[in-house]
Amino acid sequence: MVNKNKYRPKSAALAGTPLALALACPTNGAIAADEDVTTLDQVKVVGAVEQADGDTKGYQSKRTRTATKTETPLIDVPQSITVVTQELIKDQNMQSIADTVRYVPGVVMSQGEGNRDAVIFRGNATTGDMYVDGMRDDVQYFRDLYNIDRVEVLKGPNAMIFGRGAAGGLINRVTKVANWENPREASFQVGSWDKFRLTGDFGQAINENFAVRLTSLWESSRSYREGFHAERWGVNPTVAWRLGDRTQVTFGYEHYEDDRVADRGISSFSGRPVDTDVSTFFGDPRRSPTWSRVDAFNAMIDHDFGNGIKFRNRTRYAIYDKFYRNIFPGAVNATGDGVSIVAYNNATQRDNFFNQTDLTFEFETGPFKHTVLTGAEFGHQETDNFRQTGYFTAAGPNATAVTVPLANPRYSGPVNFRQSATDADNHGLATIAASYFQDQIEITKHWQLVAGLRYDNFEVDFRNKRNGQTFYSNDDLWSPRGGLIFKPIDSLSIYASYSMAYVPRAGDQLASLSLNNASLKPEEFRNYEVGAKWDIFPDLSATLAFYQLDRLNTVATDPNNPGVSFLVDGQRTRGIELGLSGNITDQWRVIGGYAYQDAEITESLSANAPKGNKVAQVPEHTFSLWNRYDITPHWGVGLGAVYRSEMYAATDNRVRLPGFLRFDGAVYYTVNDNVQVQVNVENLFDKEYYASAHSNNNIMPGSPIVATAALRVRF
Repeated sequence: MVNKNKYRPKSAALAGTPLALALACPTNGAIAADEDVTTLDQVKVVGAVEQADGDTKGYQSKRTRTATKTETPLIDVPQSITVVTQELIKDQNMQSIADTVRYVPGVVMSQGEGNRDAVIFRGNATTGDMYVDGMRDDVQYFRDLYNIDRVEVLKGPNAMIFGRGAAGGLINRVTKVANWENPREASFQVGSWDKFRLTGDFGQAINENFAVRLTSLWESSRSYREGFHAERWGVNPTVAWRLGDRTQVTFGYEHYEDDRVADRGISSFSGRPVDTDVSTFFGDPRRSPTWSRVDAFNAMIDHDFGNGIKFRNRTRYAIYDKFYRNIFPGAVNATGDGVSIVAYNNATQRDNFFNQTDLTFEFETGPFKHTVLTGAEFGHQETDNFRQTGYFTAAGPNATAVTVPLANPRYSGPVNFRQSATDADNHGLATIAASYFQDQIEITKHWQLVAGLRYDNFEVDFRNKRNGQTFYSNDDLWSPRGGLIFKPIDSLSIYASYSMAYVPRAGDQLASLSLNNASLKPEEFRNYEVGAKWDIFPDLSATLAFYQLDRLNTVATDPNNPGVSFLVDGQRTRGIELGLSGNITDQWRVIGGYAYQDAEITESLSANAPKGNKVAQVPEHTFSLWNRYDITPHWGVGLGAVYRSEMYAATDNRVRLPGFLRFDGAVYYTVNDNVQVQVNVENLFDKEYYASAHSNNNIMPGSPIVATAALRVRF
C-alpha cells in the first residue's frame, strides 16, 4: 500500500502528458490521411460481443445491460432507469457526475464535503454506489466523463445484479472502448474563471481483427469561490482483439488524477444559510487540498457459443490513492458575529479486485420464451484509512476550533495536525463471493415475468492499528428481485416490481465497523414499484413510476442511555417520477423529468433525527427540462430549466435551503461535418441559490452565470 501520510504535489510534467497525446494524435492522423489509407472490410461480430447501445438516437436510448446484465429493451425493464446519451453529454457539455443527474428525476447531489461525488437516490445518500462498465468503482473522488460513452442511472435497489449497496440506486458509467469505427475527435474549451480543457478521442482499426483507442483529458480551472482551483488529467488506452467471428477480448488501462481545493461552503444562522457573498471562502483554501489518483486495469472476454448461449467475463483491478485536508466552517455563535473554524485531514488507499462471469441462455419451454442469466462474482477489497485532527495552537495547545469574525471568515493562523483519541488508523479487508440466477420469461405476447435471486457472502476483517483491536463480520445476503410486465401494445408497458438491497455494517466505504455494530444485522432496503413506459413516437419515450422505499435495521440510540444502540425500521421514501427523453422531430431533442419525494424518519434514531422529521437534502419537488432545436443545418439553440423546492440541510430539520428556478442555454454552430462550435451558459439570469449541502454548516452557494465555449474537430 502507498504511504498513508504523504502529500504529493502536482507534477507539471505529468499534467502535460495527455495534452501532448491529444495534440499528437490528430496531427499524425492528418498526415496519414493524405498518404497511406487502408480500407478494411466491414466485419460484424455476432452474439455477446455486440454492445447494448445500438438503439440510441439523440437523447433516447432503447436498450441497456445495466438493469439485467442482458441486452434488454428499456421498455421491458420493470424498474426506473435513465440513460444519459453521448449526444446529451456533448450538447450540455457535461463533465461530471453532478452534470449527468441534473435531468434525472429522483436523484440529487449532496455536497460531498468538497472532495467527492455524493449522490442521493430516492432519499438515500451514498458515495460508493458508482460503477464503471458494471464493475464497482466505490472510492470517494470526483469522476470525469472524458472517456465515457453514456451514463446509466438506475433508481431503486438492485442487489440481485450488483450485490451489496445500491440502496436507493446506482450510477454506471459505460466507457469508450476500442472498436472498428475509427473515432478521431479533439475538443478544446475555454470558459469563465480561467477554465481550459482539452480532450482527445482517437481510434484506429489496425486490421479486421485488431483495434486500438485512446481517450485523454487535461483541464485547469478556477471558480467563483475565492481561492479555488482544480487541475485534472487522465489517459485511457484500450485494445480490442477478435478471435474469429464469435470471440472478442478487450483490454483497457486508465490513469486519472484530480487535484483541487476542498471547498465545504458556508455556515448557517437562524435556520438559513448566512448572508454573505457567494465567493466568500470560510477557512483557508491554501491549506485545504484534496487529490485523487486512480490506476485501473480492465479486461473483458465475450464469446458466443451459438444456439442462444453467450459467455462474458470481466475483470477489474483498481488502485486508489485519496487525500484531503479541510480548514472549514463550523457553527456560527449565538450573537451571529463569529464562526467556528475546525480542521482535519484524511488519507485512504484501496486496492479493488473484482471478477464477474456471466452465462446467458435463450431457449423455449413450450409457449414460454426464456432469457436465463447465471453467474458468479468474486471480489477482494483492501483499504487503509488514516485521519488527523487539526489543532489551533494560537488558541491553546489542545484547541480543536477557533472563532473568527463572520465578516472575515478566512483563517491564516497556525494549524498542527496530529491524531486525536478517536481518529481513525485502520486496515480493512473485504472479500466477496456471490452467485446469481435470473430468468426473463415471455409468457405471452402481452405478459412478461422477470425473477432473480442472488446470494452474497460478504466478509470483513477490520483492524484498529491504534489499539490493536480486531473486528470481524460475516454476512450471508439473499437478494431477490421480481417484476411483472404487461404490454397491451408493443410501445407501452405497465409493470410492478419488488427488489431488495443490503448495506453491511462496514458501510459503503468499508470503514465503519466497530465493537458496537460488528454483530448487528446489515441495513436492509425494500423497494415496491409500479410504473409505465411508453414510446410515444419511435424516437420519444415517456416513463412513470410510483414507489415506496423502506429502510430497515437502522441503528438508533437509546435516549436514556447513549451508549446503547438498537435497530429500528427508520426511514421511508414514497415518490412519483416522470421522465421524458428523445426526439420530438428530427430537429427537436428533449429530456426532462419531475419527481415528488416524501422522505421521512419513521422511528427516532437520535436526538437529532426524531420520528417525523424529513430526510436531509431531499426536496419534495424537482423539475427539469432541456431542449435543443436545430434552426438550420448549421445553427441550433438549447434552453433548459432546473427547479428544486426547499429542503433541509440535515435530519434535525433546523436549517432550510430555499427552493430555486434556474435557466441554462446554449448556441451551436456546425461549420461542416468535421468542425463544430458551441457556447453553453449556465444560470442565464444570474439567479442566487444554494446548490447543495453536507450539513447545517457546510452549504454550497450556487454558481453565478458561467459560460463555456467549445471547439470540436473530427479528423
